Amino acid sequence: MEVNIIGAGLAGSEAALQLAKRGFKVNLFEMRPNVQTGAHTTQDCAEFVCSNSLGSYDITNGSGLLKHEMEVLGGELIEIAKECSVPAGNALAIDRHKFSGTVTEKIKQNLNINLIREEVTQIPDTPTIIASGPLTSSKFTEAIKEFTKSEYLHFFDAIAPIVEVDSINFDIAFWASRYDKGEASYINCPMNKEQYDKFYDILTNAPKIEQHDFEKGAKFFESCLPVEVLAARGVDTLRFGPMKPVGLIDKRTGEKNYAVVQLRQDNSAKTLFNLVGFQTNLKWGAQKELLQSIPGLENVNIVRYGVMHRNTFINSPKLLNPTLQTRNRKDLFFAGQITGTEGYTESIASGLLAGINMANFLNNEQLIELPQQTMLGALMYYITNPEHTNFQPINSNWGIMPPVELPKKERKNKKLKGELMAKRSLDVLKEIILPL
Repeated sequence: MEVNIIGAGLAGSEAALQLAKRGFKVNLFEMRPNVQTGAHTTQDCAEFVCSNSLGSYDITNGSGLLKHEMEVLGGELIEIAKECSVPAGNALAIDRHKFSGTVTEKIKQNLNINLIREEVTQIPDTPTIIASGPLTSSKFTEAIKEFTKSEYLHFFDAIAPIVEVDSINFDIAFWASRYDKGEASYINCPMNKEQYDKFYDILTNAPKIEQHDFEKGAKFFESCLPVEVLAARGVDTLRFGPMKPVGLIDKRTGEKNYAVVQLRQDNSAKTLFNLVGFQTNLKWGAQKELLQSIPGLENVNIVRYGVMHRNTFINSPKLLNPTLQTRNRKDLFFAGQITGTEGYTESIASGLLAGINMANFLNNEQLIELPQQTMLGALMYYITNPEHTNFQPINSNWGIMPPVELPKKERKNKKLKGELMAKRSLDVLKEIILPL
């Protein structure tokens, strides 16, 4: 039995590898490089676009727990991500080119996977997983729209600039992780009040790239707001967000800073770094002026400017079961950001579940609906809950899981809460047997 998977991004690649190791033949369709998205830069499978970070690996963090759940469930891409990791404190960040290259080679070498480089414009009438992502082509978007009989919702994602580390002035910039936790793996550019005020003035008056008519009225996802949108909320918004100075002190001076811009390693060679929280839609000339106003980046060389792109997701609460199977066609599943799961980790996890459940469906076995006591189960329940009236993308967080009982004096202890929820989740998962 063959399975079609539309899209060789994070979710599609994970689903393909899950099905292949269970003995199924997979036709994995990827339209790149024949049809590009405007955000991708390579033709590799599982390309990271907006950032190179999968978020926290700490099990007491919602995103961290999801990664540990994937390990228990036999995730393929999470293991590759660990092999391709770069220093990022408590986060799991990767060398994005090494990661996508490794995934691509693993897919090409798998005898059960046929990687087909062509655009799909209609939904196949045989077993299929749609993992075409938030940048689904316009032609295939129309096919999905016809199938779902519903309008799409849209939001915007913005990408942060990447710079060369050799062009950073380390007489000003310094290495540190917040509160000195873990290895000092972030580059920090400190600002005093006068420097911040100048930066803020440039930012709030900088010209932006105009939206196309079809993009107007779309929304931003709250956790990926462009830096200029955050700045418009008030002069101190950035200082309490991505430019928060707390816990970041240059030991050479011992001075407390008014604001700090952080840069995170983007490749294993440590030659490229991206600006943390600096997603933007400013015109490129304005980006250069803004970045070079940051102390330590006066002569920085920008190798990739920030851009903004439109994302699309289906109305999953009306269309999907928590197994990611569509309600009105049993051999059709969705996975990835097109379902309304926001984030790289979440995309991989949904591809893992879709791949397992497609295999179960084809083997006439019961589909797995993970308990809400697990992060992946809670995430799937959230995006498919038919009671939603204003569905918006969501990422992994403790708020979507059933609460745990804490002693009254410990109710504000976030670490303890995370530890208990993580233990509960992993205990539940150990009882689930996944056939291969």
